[in-house]
Amino acid sequence: MIYRHILTYLFLLTFMPFSANAFPPSSPAGGNYLVLDGVDDYAVLNFGTFGILLPEDTDEFTVEAWVYPTKPPPKNMSATILSQQVRMTVASDEHDGFQRIKASIDWRKGDLLLITNAHVAGWGGDAITPFMPMTLALNQWHHIAYQAKRKETITIVNDLAKILPQGTTIGHDLSKFWRPKDFTLGGFGEKIELPNVRNYFWGSFTGYIDEVRISTVARYDVSKNSFMPDKKFKNDGKTVALWHFDEPGGIRKFSDASDNAYHLVGKNGAKTSIPLAVKPTGKIATIWGQLKQ
Repeated sequence: MIYRHILTYLFLLTFMPFSANAFPPSSPAGGNYLVLDGVDDYAVLNFGTFGILLPEDTDEFTVEAWVYPTKPPPKNMSATILSQQVRMTVASDEHDGFQRIKASIDWRKGDLLLITNAHVAGWGGDAITPFMPMTLALNQWHHIAYQAKRKETITIVNDLAKILPQGTTIGHDLSKFWRPKDFTLGGFGEKIELPNVRNYFWGSFTGYIDEVRISTVARYDVSKNSFMPDKKFKNDGKTVALWHFDEPGGIRKFSDASDNAYHLVGKNGAKTSIPLAVKPTGKIATIWGQLKQ
């Protein structure tokens, strides 16, 4: 048995970098997660079957996830993390459309710009809330959330929050959407050009997504110094949908842990991954320790 371990160890030394960054990272919530290659894979709830997730007149909600971006989208493309009534996208620091706001946020070269906003009731068409940009570093996990309650709408990244001093009532009529009406994670399976804006696109997210939860309650008290979750999200009476992505590696149907049976389907290769039990900052000796176990 020990000889087999030695051979495996030598294989790792020969073909893989010494840094454990070459391995899929452990999720902060534990378990598996959704892997997206940024080409055309995504997870979807068909609109014709499932409709909208947040009902008419919803004015208190939270949409949240853990995300790990591994590659920025092309220059003038916004990569879709999540889309339907709420949408979350990221753009690179080279995106022409966001150069004017770079001076007003904490932006470092190589960061991604996170844009969160919502389809709003009563405005007609595809009206959305003003976006509140925040930044995400590549190759690390971030908890992101978008929530509304009373006269506040808030974007959250880890323990940072930006507050828009107005409430948001979610729109339920998607009839004039220029993009797909389906609820999706990771994109739409194709590149979509924005209407009336040439050479600006929505595309696919490259990286990992875990623990997606949609709720009819504002989950986070941003007045606290620390409010980032440190465990798996729980299902409760305010949970509309919850995906843990803890299915065995390679599975392409993702169970809803709420009581509403919103089971996502992976398209074009979107699937779960089994991360190795190695921290991203670990060394090859740590990997050897795992192999000996």
